[in-house]
Amino acid sequence: MDEKKLYESIGKRIKSLREKRGLTQEKLAEKSGLSLDYIGKIEVNINQPGMKALIKIADALNVEMMSLFNFKDL
Repeated sequence: MDEKKLYESIGKRIKSLREKRGLTQEKLAEKSGLSLDYIGKIEVNINQPGMKALIKIADALNVEMMSLFNFKDL
């Protein structure tokens, strides 16, 4: 999997997990301490999150960070 596809899949996975938990992008941003703009851009593959951001997002979604890389549902 190339880097572009990887980040696209991560964004889709974050969006899927967020929606399954009934969270808006705004609520996820608040819970993670990241900006709403940043969350939105991750979900549409404009921003490429680093390790610290992924940890914050996973914590906010109450999932193991490795579950952000589970793409079989996409």
